[in-house]
Amino acid sequence: MQSTDILKRGPADNPAAFLKAASAALDQGQADLAEPALARATQAAPGEVRFWQFLGLARRALQDSAGANQAFARAAALSPQDPLIAHSLARTALEAGYPALEPFNRARLLAPQDGSVILGRIAALLATGKGVDARSQLAALLAANPGWTEGHMALAKLTAQVAPDEPLDTSLRQALGGHPQAGALWHTLFEVLMQAQDYAATIAAVDQARSALGSGDELDRIEALCLSEQGEAAAAQVLFDRLPFPLSVDAATWPLRNFIRLGRYDEAMLLAEQNFGIDGEPLLWPYRALLWRLRGDPRWAWLEGDSRLIGTYDIAPGLASLGNLAQVLRGLHQAQGAPLDQSVRGGTQTDGNLLARAEPELRQLRTVLLQALTDYVAQLPPPDPAHPMLLARRSPLSFAGAWSVRLTDHGFHVDHVHSQGWISSACYITVPQPDPARPEAGWLAFGECRNLLPDLAGFRTEAPVPGKLVLFPSIMWHGTRPFGSGERMTVAFDIARPPQP
Repeated sequence: MQSTDILKRGPADNPAAFLKAASAALDQGQADLAEPALARATQAAPGEVRFWQFLGLARRALQDSAGANQAFARAAALSPQDPLIAHSLARTALEAGYPALEPFNRARLLAPQDGSVILGRIAALLATGKGVDARSQLAALLAANPGWTEGHMALAKLTAQVAPDEPLDTSLRQALGGHPQAGALWHTLFEVLMQAQDYAATIAAVDQARSALGSGDELDRIEALCLSEQGEAAAAQVLFDRLPFPLSVDAATWPLRNFIRLGRYDEAMLLAEQNFGIDGEPLLWPYRALLWRLRGDPRWAWLEGDSRLIGTYDIAPGLASLGNLAQVLRGLHQAQGAPLDQSVRGGTQTDGNLLARAEPELRQLRTVLLQALTDYVAQLPPPDPAHPMLLARRSPLSFAGAWSVRLTDHGFHVDHVHSQGWISSACYITVPQPDPARPEAGWLAFGECRNLLPDLAGFRTEAPVPGKLVLFPSIMWHGTRPFGSGERMTVAFDIARPPQP
């Protein structure tokens, strides 16, 4: 019997088969089918803890954090010693924007060594404005557990947000002092320093790692990409030429960027058009777009030239109050510095999935955004199996992530892409006053990658206007112009690529 048939029949005949069918539906991204069946099951058997637990999982998959939290609360009442249920209750409280510190304290009592519970509790502290306490507590945990690389990375990211003037690598340096041959710690250190764009420090760390670990292609690759990113393209190419031909898209991206910096566009194009499998394509399309437009290749017009790929919508009429929404968002910007691994410069970014929260203003915003997204997808050009944006199946529209960015004086976004998404966005909530001396201050620009090609102008700009939503392909280069003074607050999100037939 098909899983959908079992879900429709309900759990009465065979509860185990029903839960197996619900689990299969969730694994296949069919939470919309599983949720109503599970809701009916909890009404028929309100004392069955697994029905409530699976209902919470289904609602969480649907980004109904409030409903998920209610389901997990019932499950926790029925099974108070279950560590997974306790963690789920705490996690959904945090995602909904509810007080989450107490639930995480309970979850940690039940699973004291679970790293995901520990980091969730750290996020709960940050959400309540206690980021400094969170940082000191995480640092103490790492001193006792120096091999926990995930914790080191989390501490570096937290430091960037709550203590931006402090070093990001202190815990890693201390850990390496006692464990100099721990390769995982060295590579976490490289990742932290590169995300901070401190390429000189990364190269120095690579030299230290060679003394501890010996030489190798991976260390040479890291040094080469750092030389390239800090402007020493010729020296970087000497190293890249010594390395084996890249066998993965991750390895190929860096020499590709260096070829562009050197003006060796034919060689860059050879790398950009390599076949590294379907998973590598999102990383390569942005570079193909740059090179095709730079060289006047007609394929650029096919890839990005259709004006329907960038859509603008006025969502203000669908919102009760932009001002109230702005106040809610300001309350969520608890950080003092920009996130470590994002495009923000001169501002802050919220943590977690903004559009999974329970505040009425954000639920209303989600509804209005989904309507605009539906209109945008409906007007896209017909399907083209070779085109990364023009998919055959264009639903469901699922938020892969959502956040708010608050830029202040001289803030901007560096040029970037969202290789994990299908559709990306910028929704303006507040904008600075226009500057007559700089008419495009704060504007969104498409098609520029000034880090690689400073003289290649973009092909379209959009002025920031309160209530304006801009939708565009996730693989399209975009960034913003700096502005003089004021506040520029946005909501942004990515829509996941729907599974294809």
